[in-house]
Amino acid sequence: MTSLLILSFSPIASDARVLKQVEAFRDRYTVTTCGYGPAPEGVAEHIRIPDDILHNVLHDGLITKKRYKRAYWSLWSVKWVKRALRRRTWDIVLANDVEAVPVALQTKPTRGVHADLHEYSPLLHEDWQGWRDKVTPFVEWQCSEYVAHAASWTTVGEGIADEYERNFGFRAEVVTNAAPYVDASPTPVSEPIALVHSGAAMGDRRLEVLIDGVASADADVTLDLYLTANQPAYLDELKARAQATEGRVRVNDPVPYSDLSDTLRRYDVGVHLLPPTNFNNRWALPNKLFDYVQARLGVIIGPTPEMANVVTANEVGIVADGFDAEDFARALESIDRSQVEGWKRAADEHAHDLSAESQVRIWEAAIARLAG
Repeated sequence: MTSLLILSFSPIASDARVLKQVEAFRDRYTVTTCGYGPAPEGVAEHIRIPDDILHNVLHDGLITKKRYKRAYWSLWSVKWVKRALRRRTWDIVLANDVEAVPVALQTKPTRGVHADLHEYSPLLHEDWQGWRDKVTPFVEWQCSEYVAHAASWTTVGEGIADEYERNFGFRAEVVTNAAPYVDASPTPVSEPIALVHSGAAMGDRRLEVLIDGVASADADVTLDLYLTANQPAYLDELKARAQATEGRVRVNDPVPYSDLSDTLRRYDVGVHLLPPTNFNNRWALPNKLFDYVQARLGVIIGPTPEMANVVTANEVGIVADGFDAEDFARALESIDRSQVEGWKRAADEHAHDLSAESQVRIWEAAIARLAG
């Protein structure tokens, strides 16, 4: 069989997007993975990056002096992978994200490199002044010098694909972060209507808006948040805020992804008002939206263009007027149980179309073109 290296500077066995690639290709290609953590199930070989080889520890002096080539190839993780892959080659390399593409190209795969770009990397943390001044030009250099020379590309949304094409001249196909199809049925709407949000406790997501919106709304709703402690101090602030709502809002520990769908199905509406604090937030189309659909929930979101397109086209929810607590409260006050029942039925009707299975075919076609 054609040999395929899937390269990612992430723990592949727990990286939902990369794991979908592994599952799509392991039965039709000889798949080797290279990344952090244990081997994903079913691969021919796993090249594990040691946990103590940290990723993206940038040399500030080299970045400041714009000595980008040396800065990239001196990254600890890049140096380790370069040595580990030396004198080896594959027919195809599927490189995940910008930083994996230069190493992938250096292996000189006989049939080419496919670059899967999980975000618009040059503006990943554009809300930080230091990132814009130093790191953005460094990542733009990687895109021009290496990523533009891959054989094919995919990314997570149309807005991000447009930006890569505008700045670097290549057109990426879109593979959304859709969740795997779940064989389930909508559950009856609760009384009060049960809202849920799952994700990371990060300040730039302004999750306090969800708490304040529920607390101020003249609506018969409750909200449960399942949050990972990405920023522990911020998580503590959210817990304190929730405690002041007299039981209307609860902050819960996160659940394993394997249990997430069952947990979400206990609710009625998934909520996510993501403020456009940076480019990638503005054009986000996150996996949680698709998780909500697979759990057969309705959805309330802010006016994020990519998410709004999915929600309105499939009639699975509504789009709030803005990203503030007042906007969320107005959205909550506009809904009733009958409307939520309709959203849940629509989520059920569109669950197949909005599943990962429909998206994985785009990767399969791209890799097949290289293999062929």
